[in-house]
Order: sequence, then structure tokens, then C-alpha cells
Amino acid sequence: MNELKIIELIKKRFTQKSSKIIKGIGDDTAAVLPSSEIELYTTDMMLEGIHFDLSFITASQLGFKLISRNVSDIFAMGGIPEFLLLNLALPEGIKEDFVEDFLDGLHKGTDRYGITLVGGDFSLSPGYIFLSAMLKGSASRIIQRSGARPGDIVYVTGTLGDAACGLEIMKRKAEIKKEIREPLIKKHLMPEPQPLHNKIKKINAMIDISDGLSLDLWRLCMESRRGAIIFEEKIPLSEELLIAAETLGLDPLKLALSGGEDYELLFTTDEKVTIEGITQIGIITEEEGIRIIKKNGQEKSLIPEGYIHKSSGNNI
Repeated sequence: MNELKIIELIKKRFTQKSSKIIKGIGDDTAAVLPSSEIELYTTDMMLEGIHFDLSFITASQLGFKLISRNVSDIFAMGGIPEFLLLNLALPEGIKEDFVEDFLDGLHKGTDRYGITLVGGDFSLSPGYIFLSAMLKGSASRIIQRSGARPGDIVYVTGTLGDAACGLEIMKRKAEIKKEIREPLIKKHLMPEPQPLHNKIKKINAMIDISDGLSLDLWRLCMESRRGAIIFEEKIPLSEELLIAAETLGLDPLKLALSGGEDYELLFTTDEKVTIEGITQIGIITEEEGIRIIKKNGQEKSLIPEGYIHKSSGNNI
């Protein structure tokens, strides 16, 4: 595979679907008509050996995950994803099958979320794969981390800890029943973030859970200059997680609090939410600091722990 062939593959696969595009792939820059709404921009990188291991993830899954990681950030701001810029650095001698499969996954992700690829850049690398995407979205109103108010209810979507447990299963090559193993592994390899702005009218603050509940709740509280109390018994844990964690000798609560890569949404509101798949887990307090009420009623300070190490990727 060479640069020209890879670019031709991309041009054939990704058609220009939006009427806002004046010029997409094939020129020095993309040209897009301005939005009448607030414009959102996010970027995310994935480096082989740091963010992914090809012994665990396929090229197709890698392409899909690159999209979903960026989409999660746009959803966390209450936006809709629109246009994508892709940067690829691939080692010399990369197989055509790998590139084809990666583009399959990328295409599946852009189709899933209605995104149009409008350009990017390609380079050879010194022996590893480097991926970066810049995603542009739009919103009529942005939802920031800094809007939490005392008395707000804290909610999360989905279940937490599944992705981290899925990674542990792959690392250990654990023999766990297929119906237990596969949903957890899928949550790690192919997360599918869901939007909330079209379901809930009033959200005061929101963040996506990419680095674990405790760390991302701490980030939201820090930006809001507030604190929170959460209840251990209310943190949503899947049956698959509970069974697999017991088999592996892992603490399911720790996986939920600090495992990371769930790409669920954590948000606060002063209104009651009764939507399936959304769980009330706590309340925002005037006093800063996060506390957790254990199942036995004991109250403890919650230390923010998660993906703050060499394998992390955090928004600036």
C-alpha cells in the first residue's frame, strides 16, 4: 500500500453526503458552509501500544472505535456530529487487507452517526500505527461540565465497568461463557455512545465517562465548583459484569469507578428523569468533594481514580 492508493480507497468509500459541503476530499482543504448553530470541535488520537493492541482489536473495530470516541465528546456537549477530518500514519509495508478493514469500520461508524469524512492527512510511520480524528459538530445550546447546581440529581446512562472488564477478559484469555463474555468485550472494542439532548429537555451539566465514574464525576464537580454524594447501591452494574468479575476475582465496583472506556454519559438536572437505561446515582452538593455512601450506610470520601497515566487520552 502507498499513499496514493490509500487516498483513492478513501475517496471511493466516503461519498460527500451533506449539502453544506462545497469541496470535500481531493483538494488542499475542505470547504463547508458555516452553520447557523454553535459549532463544536473535538479531536482524539489513538497510538498503537498505548491506546490499542492489535492482538486484541481488529482493524475494523479500530476504525469504528476512532469514530465513537469522538462522537462521545460531541454528545457530551449536547451536539450532533457532522464532519470528520482523518489523520493516518501507517508503517511501510502495511497490508491492503488491514487498510480495507480499517476503512470498513470507519465507514460503519460514520454511517452509524451520520458523519461525512471531508479530508485529512496521511504519512508513513517508523513502525507503528497512529490515528487521529477531528470531528466537527453543531448544537443549538451547549451543555458544559460547569453547570451543576446544589440539589441537582446525578444520573448516568447504561451500565458501568463493562469495557474495563471486557479488556481484562481479553488480556487473561479467560474462559467465560460466550453470552457473558461477548457483551463485555464488545463494550470495550466497539462502544456505541448515545445522544441525550433529544431525550431530556433540561440538562445542567454533562460529561462522557471515558476514564471512569469517579474521575469524570470529579472533573464535572471541579468545573462546577461543587461536590457530590453518590450511592454505591445505585451504580448500575450489568449481570454480565457481576458474573465475569467474580470469575476473574475482580471488584465490580472498582471497575465501574475507575475502569474507563465506557463512553456513557454522566449528567445533572434538577428535574426527575424516568427513562429506561438512565439511572439516578446521587446528588450535587454545595460543599466541594465527592463522597460515596456504601451499602452498609458508611460514608467515605471518593478518591478520583481512572485513566490518568501513559495510556490515557484526555481532552485539553
